[in-house]
Amino acid sequence: MSKKLVLAGGGHAHMMLLANLKTITAKGHQVTVIQPSDFHYYSGMGPGMLSTVYQPDDIRFNTRFVVERQGAEFVKDKVSIIDAAAKKITTKAGATLSYDVLSCNTGSFVPFANIEGDATNIFSAKPIERLLEAQHKIVSLCKSDAISIGIIGGGPAAVELAGNACHLAHTTGCKNIEVRLFAGKKMMSHFSSAIQKIIRRNFVRRDIIIDQSGYVDKIVDGTLFLENGERHTPDIIFPATGVKPSPVFTASGLPTGPEGGLRVNSFLQSNDYDSIFGGGDCIYYDPAPLDKVGVYAVRQNPVLLHNVVASMDGTPLQPFNPGGGYLLIFNLGEKSGALQKGPFTWGGKGAFMVKDYIDRKFIKKFQALES
Repeated sequence: MSKKLVLAGGGHAHMMLLANLKTITAKGHQVTVIQPSDFHYYSGMGPGMLSTVYQPDDIRFNTRFVVERQGAEFVKDKVSIIDAAAKKITTKAGATLSYDVLSCNTGSFVPFANIEGDATNIFSAKPIERLLEAQHKIVSLCKSDAISIGIIGGGPAAVELAGNACHLAHTTGCKNIEVRLFAGKKMMSHFSSAIQKIIRRNFVRRDIIIDQSGYVDKIVDGTLFLENGERHTPDIIFPATGVKPSPVFTASGLPTGPEGGLRVNSFLQSNDYDSIFGGGDCIYYDPAPLDKVGVYAVRQNPVLLHNVVASMDGTPLQPFNPGGGYLLIFNLGEKSGALQKGPFTWGGKGAFMVKDYIDRKFIKKFQALES
């Protein structure tokens, strides 16, 4: 029996579903993919795109093309409300679509919202497309031979943006560069002291300022106001204060975790609505909360593919196994990196080469669907 499948978002956790749409539509099922951009950008390579190590085509997947060539419908829009009882979704543009099965991979956003007045020179770390706009802005500002860049946050995203923004400014030939990381009380506080030392040494060598004097309270007309009373007015600002799940689930009144992620069970299925599944940063995995790292979205791919199809076909679901430890590699710019796997850490060009190999292999696997 034909069913209606809606995929809200075409991110990392939906890649195998997107790769198998032809098989799903061949069974007679109707599939609609809703995404705010024709392309999906791989966030793990975003900082490298900022520094021009990667070009946009290196890090993106043509979602619309791949969806439509497999007989599914692509809607360039964003899901704003999910009516789980009626099995309907409403988009930002006001369209209403019904579904039999809904799978959500709506991603996350940077929660820094205390911004007033002119926001011309403020570029959030998400969506990734904003980093391309920031790249053009930095290059333009560097024509004056002086630039100051402020990054708000002390975690991985902030560190990677600081290193790659500095890299970009130097490659333009800009003579006077100030890159300041407003890291709050401590940079990379949730990571090992060994990783912190690798990043600190790298940044000190490159004159990237690690400001741990206090948190940024607000931004008013391009001026940063710190809680300790200090003020800074960088030429360009990157808020990178971590991420929170898409707000659509809270807005829809669905069961969520502490930060608003869709609460799912071991089958990546909503506890209260068995027709709704989800993966990636937008979920709260009830059995054991997961770190917001891309490796889990990748590991969720085959389970989401199996369970979404099984839900439509009436066959048994399979549980998700988060797996053991995972490899972390941070891109620090200048084609250098910081790597951690368990107690083992490594910094330098080799660490970046490992990350580059893994990232290119991942995105090329799905870009191959375009040819």
